[in-house]
Amino acid sequence: MKTDKELCGIVGVYKPTGWTSFDVVAKLRGILHTKRIGHGGTLDPMAEGVLPVFVGKAAKACDMLPDRKKAYTAGFKLGLSTDTEDITGRVLNESTEKVTHEELAAAKGSFVGDIMQLPPMYSAVKVGGKKLYELAREGKTVERSPRPIHIDSIEIAQYDESTREGVMLIKCEKGTYVRTVISDIGQKLGVGGVMTSLIRTYSGGIGLDDCMTLGEIEKAVLQNGAESVLSPVDKVFELYYEIRLDERLTRLYKNGVKLEARQVGRAGDDKNYRVYGSQGEFLGLGYFDNSQLRSRKNFY
Repeated sequence: MKTDKELCGIVGVYKPTGWTSFDVVAKLRGILHTKRIGHGGTLDPMAEGVLPVFVGKAAKACDMLPDRKKAYTAGFKLGLSTDTEDITGRVLNESTEKVTHEELAAAKGSFVGDIMQLPPMYSAVKVGGKKLYELAREGKTVERSPRPIHIDSIEIAQYDESTREGVMLIKCEKGTYVRTVISDIGQKLGVGGVMTSLIRTYSGGIGLDDCMTLGEIEKAVLQNGAESVLSPVDKVFELYYEIRLDERLTRLYKNGVKLEARQVGRAGDDKNYRVYGSQGEFLGLGYFDNSQLRSRKNFY
């Protein structure tokens, strides 16, 4: 098995319900026998689905993903409001008022595009150096400031007018709280709403088809080694153009020499680039500063 320093890659994990994202990371540390692991976006314990996990040097990529898109399949119920904005919370209000499919479709349209969202008290957002969920567990509610988010689309996949329960398909960008979207739609309808289930189907370049369960990962590692479950770290940077260096330029780049844009066949713009060495190895991310190629993050 490879040592900690040699392991580098991404594994798409299908997080099960009842597990925190940290639980998944802790389990993988044992399976892969490495401590340096990070994940690309927290999922609540009641949620399941895509959790990109970054192993070894790839952990440096966690906060640099160019693809901010996420997609969810969310169960919901109207006529109910809770302190957590999901079905597990303490009930605050109930309403028996009916909501038609047409009314629901009209209301959800207000939450597509660039909007402001108030982060829920049960979230990892920090206020005064303390996470909101920690304050919420102490029975405290504090002032929060709305934050800009972007929602690409909200589709009502299922809705039963008699039970006021259904399923939404939501495509959004990083930083969006789906349960808050549902709660806000419910408030706009005047009846309240809670999330009843959540499956993340896409996150930062990783989809459901790219994921394995923890059991599948453990079995694969035992049979074929840790590298068999890892995808190359550059997979999540495919939105960037690439720069290929020859042997001499590879050596210079690795030694910290700033290469001129003309040397690498580029115009010296303000974009990020994937930089590859002469053997096709992914060296990291680079950018141009005054027409000189500089390293933004190395992965070698």
